[in-house]
Amino acid sequence: MNSSRPYLLRALYEWIVDNDCTPHLLVNAEMSNVQVPAGYVNDGQIVLNVSPSAVRNLHMDNQGVSFEGRFGGVAHGLYIPSDAVMAIYARENGQGMVFEIEPPAAEGSAGPDDDGGPSGGEPPRPVGRPSLKVVK
Repeated sequence: MNSSRPYLLRALYEWIVDNDCTPHLLVNAEMSNVQVPAGYVNDGQIVLNVSPSAVRNLHMDNQGVSFEGRFGGVAHGLYIPSDAVMAIYARENGQGMVFEIEPPAAEGSAGPDDDGGPSGGEPPRPVGRPSLKVVK
């Protein structure tokens, strides 16, 4: 299945804005393909105000978030892959969601070293307990 993170990001962004709050993203700036102004990164992370009044050309899709923002009066183009977003929350009250680190997506199919799961194109059965997050 596709990661739920980009879908949740878009939904929570809309919810935060609809409630007249300021959406912020907490980003792992050390992940590959993250494009943010390096001078504003602190301990490998950056917090970005992504409110409609703070950014231009905001685009959120299943791959990532891109927009133009100003830092110290200088315009920058930013790109944040979805898996680099650690949290989205409202500045005013902290409501939002923190995301768990997701393992990288598997490329291709399993080879001869697979785990002995079902063959014939059937996906492996999930193991363990499902984890659901409660959002208030």
